[in-house]
Amino acid sequence: MGHALCACARGSLSIEGQRYLLLQRLGGGVRGFSYVDLVEGLQDGRFYALKRILCHDKEDRQEALHEVEMHGLFAHPNILRLEAHCMVEKGTKHEAWLLLPFLRRGTLWSEVEALRDKGTFLPEERIVPILLGICRGLQAIHAKGYAHRDLKPTNVLLDDEEQPVLMDLGSMNRARIEVKGSREAMALQDWAAQRCTISYRAPELFTVESHCVIDERTDIWSLGCVLYCMMFGEGPYDLIFQKGDSVALAVQNQLRVPASGRYSAALECLLSSMMAVNPQDRPHVSHILDQLEGLQPAPSGQDTTRI
Repeated sequence: MGHALCACARGSLSIEGQRYLLLQRLGGGVRGFSYVDLVEGLQDGRFYALKRILCHDKEDRQEALHEVEMHGLFAHPNILRLEAHCMVEKGTKHEAWLLLPFLRRGTLWSEVEALRDKGTFLPEERIVPILLGICRGLQAIHAKGYAHRDLKPTNVLLDDEEQPVLMDLGSMNRARIEVKGSREAMALQDWAAQRCTISYRAPELFTVESHCVIDERTDIWSLGCVLYCMMFGEGPYDLIFQKGDSVALAVQNQLRVPASGRYSAALECLLSSMMAVNPQDRPHVSHILDQLEGLQPAPSGQDTTRI
């Protein structure tokens, strides 16, 4: 994916030779270094989300291009595709522009929050297909030897058919990281503190051991937090973080799943397995997909026998 020259004038802009009309600001982005605008293609009339990443130095530019590179690895229905990109000079600084599809339904968090405000929650028959789609996206990422590292409800979009689409690939890195020594451990720990949202961060990333292997099952912990959020209206450690208490300490204890009576024992058991403090005890995404296939409702008119 090559770079292209961009220009912006009178509320319109050009990316890779195509012109877009700037409509409105959709919101700020991760860590305060990016924001998203809604734009309309003047040739095709389609709406897009234009992510602008502020780059203060060469390292920022490399990180933005890393996100572009990660998008280029995938053509998967559960991973947000990148339509076009470019780097724009802004005086002594730069902005990386990433043109992405606009999904008007918004994020999974918006869906959960709207239901919570009404005093209700996602039913299991909606949770299972959403979780299936998230897992298929993760499976594609893990199959390439990478991990997402910042999976959370605000990084999952829903399309018009309620299929989940994973976004914000800027924190992705190699799935398997061999840590050799205290210096490497501290470097990884500092990186995680900057790039992995605290209330969805796996325990092994809070205090990285001097000699260990970190793998893609950091995503499985985050996936468990996302599932918990769908079931109970907020992440298991959101309130702890909001209170200012230590998430790092809280994640060292096995999570107790509240008894709600809304969900099957199988779904609650799957959640507990994802939230194992020891990453070696967590299932891989392929195992979770197998479990979820068994939780899907049978096709209409088909009898099933539960064993």
